[in-house]
Amino acid sequence: MLETILLIVSVLIIIMVLLQGNKASDAGQIITGGNETLFQNMKERGAELFISRFTLGLGIAFFLISLILFL
Repeated sequence: MLETILLIVSVLIIIMVLLQGNKASDAGQIITGGNETLFQNMKERGAELFISRFTLGLGIAFFLISLILFL
């Protein structure tokens, strides 16, 4: 039962991470010198905020289920 839930949570985490915006390109600009957006206050809104929080919740659920299955 828990193995099935863990599998579902794992697939959902993969999907949610793929749906998130590309934040790695912003971090890459630090090396190349394009850091004009580095210190701007960029807040997530709407769907981005939901996806981030849902991914965090799935990550916590994945950790807890894995811990329970291990013990």
